[in-house]
Amino acid sequence: MGNLIKLLPSGTVFMYQFVDPLLTNCGNCSSLNKFLTGALLILCGLSCSFSTFTDSIVENNKVYYGLATRKGMWLFAGSTSTDLSKYKLKFADFVHAALSLVIFATVALLNSNTILCYYSSLKSEHKTTLMALPVVVGSIASFVFAVFPCTRHGIGYPRSNTSDESSA
Repeated sequence: MGNLIKLLPSGTVFMYQFVDPLLTNCGNCSSLNKFLTGALLILCGLSCSFSTFTDSIVENNKVYYGLATRKGMWLFAGSTSTDLSKYKLKFADFVHAALSLVIFATVALLNSNTILCYYSSLKSEHKTTLMALPVVVGSIASFVFAVFPCTRHGIGYPRSNTSDESSA
């Protein structure tokens, strides 16, 4: 369960839900509100995806954050004697990024203010179908996250208590 929680874009969803009423004018959108809300959706989506490619290492009780690349981890600041080549990008990183983005999009686009802003003419029978979408997306994502567990400890994700510093 802890691995699933660290893969969900909860911080990004919280930020979106906090700012959304302001930008959507509580669902009474003008063109400017739609533009600003769209920009927020894009920024939050990018944040969601980017965070899955971050990782960290601990050396001498100091945490170093970096970005996983094809050759290994690129540290944001500082240097370390740890072999960074074992922190390479893997297929699972792209799966996690895509699913995190899908989860965020599902939650954000089905927010009541966003629905009123972008698709206010949605019929009530379609709303019922759309409300089942988070359950379906959550179930699929949970299954895939279980098949492709993540061992990255990126920005905003807690470090595990294990001594294994290898990354998936």
